[in-house]
Amino acid sequence: MPGFGSEKGVILRQFFALAQGKGGRAAVLPRRSLAKRDRLSADRRRGHNGGPPPCDDANMDASDRTTHEQIRQALAERFGAEFDVPCTLPGADELARIARHRSHRKYRADPVPPELLRLLFACALSAPSKSDLQQADIVHVADRARVKAIVDLIPDMPWINAAPVFLVFCGNNRRIRQIGEWRGKPFANDHLDHFMNAAVDAGLVMMNFIRAAEAVGLGACPISAVRNHPHEVSNLLALPDWVFPVAGLTVGYPAETGRISARLPLEVTVHVDRHDERALERRIDDYDRRRRELQPYRRQRHSGRYEDVPDYGWSEDKARQYAVPERADFGAFIRAKRFRLD
Repeated sequence: MPGFGSEKGVILRQFFALAQGKGGRAAVLPRRSLAKRDRLSADRRRGHNGGPPPCDDANMDASDRTTHEQIRQALAERFGAEFDVPCTLPGADELARIARHRSHRKYRADPVPPELLRLLFACALSAPSKSDLQQADIVHVADRARVKAIVDLIPDMPWINAAPVFLVFCGNNRRIRQIGEWRGKPFANDHLDHFMNAAVDAGLVMMNFIRAAEAVGLGACPISAVRNHPHEVSNLLALPDWVFPVAGLTVGYPAETGRISARLPLEVTVHVDRHDERALERRIDDYDRRRRELQPYRRQRHSGRYEDVPDYGWSEDKARQYAVPERADFGAFIRAKRFRLD
């Protein structure tokens, strides 16, 4: 349209002039914006530069105070450090649930209603997906005989049998190949990345399921041990080529509170601009000491192979775990599923 660009410029200039109180007219802000402006001004007068106000009884109700304290205490227990938690924080309930996460291995006998399980599946599969390829599947192992057959492969985890629900999260690169065939297109990405994309998608879906389950009062525990016997698990679940198990998951109403697992400090696992390993060994030693105080190991791993040590901690346990071959045939299993891992 002729002249449209110049007219649009005039309109925009008039709009910004009004918004900034120019042109002889005062800017009119919505009541909510005025309230926000006043709060920010008060914060600046107190020296907070517009940041989160200090948390005190005057600006928090009882529910907010409880949620704020739950987040602070859970993170202090998990990381051994204090965290600033703004007192007026959107989504604080969700953050508290994430911060207080626990794995659960003991469940009440109460069944999980099928309609609730279906709802959780939908929430889980609302997770992000690489390029919208949607390469994650969930197998609900409802047949108890089939669950027992899987548990028989993992004899040191008999408690899986008692879980009301057992799921296996799978990477599925088969579906996108089938779609290519149906649409007459070649599959030109037959290399390691397509396997990794499917595995990551499955992990994201499983984490979303855990978050959704905890939101409705359920507990869960991931079971990576399904990969100890991938051929047998794959056969039991009739997984075709290009579909593979990533992890199992037990689900149910928790029979006990569980505990918060101590984690490595953020100084070890969070990096800014570049990877940084300065003081790593010292920080691992400090973490070992803190974790021993909170959650000492009940037994020392591979005690027949290695001598017991007095200060047995997380790093010694993990060093021993990876000193013994484990799942050495998993790559062969994935290749047998017709994946190329070049």
